[in-house]
Amino acid sequence: MTREWKDQVAIITGGASGIGFAVASKLHSLGVQTVLLDLDSDGLEKAKLKLDCQPLIIPTDVSEASSVNAAIRATMAKLSRIDILFNSAGIAGQTNLKGHEVDADDFDRVYRINLKGSFLMCKAVIPHMLMRNYGRILLVASISGKEGNAGMTAYSTSKAGVIGLTKTLGKDYADTGITVNALAPAVIRTPILGTMPQEQIDYMTEKIPMSRCGTLSEVASMATFILSPEASFTTGFCFDLSGGRATY
Repeated sequence: MTREWKDQVAIITGGASGIGFAVASKLHSLGVQTVLLDLDSDGLEKAKLKLDCQPLIIPTDVSEASSVNAAIRATMAKLSRIDILFNSAGIAGQTNLKGHEVDADDFDRVYRINLKGSFLMCKAVIPHMLMRNYGRILLVASISGKEGNAGMTAYSTSKAGVIGLTKTLGKDYADTGITVNALAPAVIRTPILGTMPQEQIDYMTEKIPMSRCGTLSEVASMATFILSPEASFTTGFCFDLSGGRATY
């Protein structure tokens, strides 16, 4: 256990699988107490068994304020502090469609989980971080939030919003010891790809100069640095994790 991580508490949304679980595993290996939030109750139970630390697991709908607030209350009651928020809960929604073909209800669902969920999680944890004058928040955006992906209107729009939220909150709390940053991956091999047509996956992968998908271990390594006490002079920034695709 490295001393700088000792006694820290991290909330990870989307923690049952994919990027969320990969980051939770990495933080656990550093001695951080992890709290896994996810809408998938069965997935949370499986994730708990995979980690020998027996993390706190809380089924949570990040798009609903009441669910988010209940999860934060449960965390504080059990662990009394929140040092880290890694928000990776997200969905792709309908893909491989032109903008006018996207169902309005699906657009709203993607917005509520990806963008509103990011806002609600930040709103709930920041007051507890302010009490300690310390916090690390990392929101998962996407390269599509920077550049847009054809066929992914709702997803790209929601992730652009996550980047805007990051930049604003980073400035709001820049003098408090709390940093707020975003991570913009290109294609990462996660379960979310199983919800997309292969044509959509091929389109995204072909745009990556490294000609491959990113790995969960690569995501976890970068996220861990951004969430560390050492990353103290960067806030309101969107980190590239795109194999060379990002142009700004």
